[in-house]
Amino acid sequence: MDRIFSAVLLSLLLLLQSYGVWGAPPQPRGTLCRTKPTDLVFVIDSSRSVRPQEFEKVKVFVSRVIEGLDVGPNSTRVGVINYASAVKSEFSLKTHQTKAGLLQAVQRIEPLSTGTMTGLAIQFAISRAFSDSEGARLRSPNINKVAIVVTDGRPQDGVQDVSARARAAGIEIFAIGVGRVDMHTLRQIASEPLDDHVDYVESYSVIEKLTHKFQEAFCVVSDLCATGDHDCEQICISTPGSYKCACKEGFTLNNDGKTCSACSGGSGSALDLVFLIDGSKSVRPENFELVKKFINQIVESLEVSEKQAQVGLVQYSSSVRQEFPLGQFKNKKDIKAAVKKMDYMEKGTMTGQALKYLIDSSFSIANGARPGVPKVGIVFTDGRSQDYITDAAKKAKDLGFRMFAVGVGNAVEDELREIASEPVAEHYFYTADFRTISNIGKKLQMKICIEEDPCECKSIVKFQSKVEELIDSLQRKLEAVAKRIEALENKII
Repeated sequence: MDRIFSAVLLSLLLLLQSYGVWGAPPQPRGTLCRTKPTDLVFVIDSSRSVRPQEFEKVKVFVSRVIEGLDVGPNSTRVGVINYASAVKSEFSLKTHQTKAGLLQAVQRIEPLSTGTMTGLAIQFAISRAFSDSEGARLRSPNINKVAIVVTDGRPQDGVQDVSARARAAGIEIFAIGVGRVDMHTLRQIASEPLDDHVDYVESYSVIEKLTHKFQEAFCVVSDLCATGDHDCEQICISTPGSYKCACKEGFTLNNDGKTCSACSGGSGSALDLVFLIDGSKSVRPENFELVKKFINQIVESLEVSEKQAQVGLVQYSSSVRQEFPLGQFKNKKDIKAAVKKMDYMEKGTMTGQALKYLIDSSFSIANGARPGVPKVGIVFTDGRSQDYITDAAKKAKDLGFRMFAVGVGNAVEDELREIASEPVAEHYFYTADFRTISNIGKKLQMKICIEEDPCECKSIVKFQSKVEELIDSLQRKLEAVAKRIEALENKII
């Protein structure tokens, strides 16, 4: 047994040694993939066999695929058909022209919970969803027409003939089956080759694993670096259907994701940062806990002290409550502890009132703000404001505050854009699912850090990410070693 544990120890030491050099992975580009112009229609089964929580998983899958697409009237257009015993067009190819609009529309879809008329849904796609009147473009070699059919059961009508008509009309069909689905039905629906167009998952809880396949399926160019079709100043690194820019040693990647600047070192500069957090009842307690983690994720990347970053926190619902002012806490540990203790207000959504409080109180000298120090506000919301935000949002920016807007779920894109500083595209973020706000947190870390010292702050964020990756890897290795030890012990016994 001593030899076994010695071997385990040696394995761990070798694993740690392999991480001796903390690499600096390149920052991802904003666009995941360059896609050929596509008319894409999701045909999703919401029959009674699909439980509500399972239908939510389907919506997450649809949202993930959309997030990886190049959405726009001249690139990818997206529509969704919802079916059971009847067919409902949730939105057509012409309804939403932005990714944020699509994601919010998907979030609002409700299951129909009746029978399973898959053939009827495919016929609806041919006659209506892919029609000119619904935003479909003329059939052309330059435009893909794609339907993704998701179902979990045996249809109550025929699918073979209608699917053949759809394929003859130039529609490429992917068929996804879940659970106790009839595989023969999937093969009747799907385009050739079947191996590429038929997918099966055991349950809705793992349907998200198909996301990457569909994101790659719509990519036109797989190696943009090799073709020279990129705009990286120094180093281009290929990824499936896209690329990342990186910089040579001694340089840091700028906020545009393509140019590089020489690192100057230093210890960061002063910053007054205030979070405005939506505590309305629509957020729900379990999601409010995720919001707290989101706040602390950003706090972790800051250099908190009296001379560097100060953090304040305001929660709002039907009223506004200051959780703690700027400068009350002098280190990250105390700030994070205060965030964890924050109680959920659980009422309305008065975003305009919260913005006014930010202007009048949060960034006042009486509440710890420092004259001449850059001011940053991060507004987090999950729904439409119940009051007027335009004047307060404009005044905040006119006063020189750098405003970030983060929306989740039913947040309104126009309101987020109204709150955000210029350039708006770099200052507002949206996701359909609270569980993915940590991804927005990572982006915000870098954008806020740029205002301090890009080299030092980027190193902090990268180091933090690398540590998290190392811990995950170690856990997996330890689990594997433990299983091997257990197997050896059983043989010895």
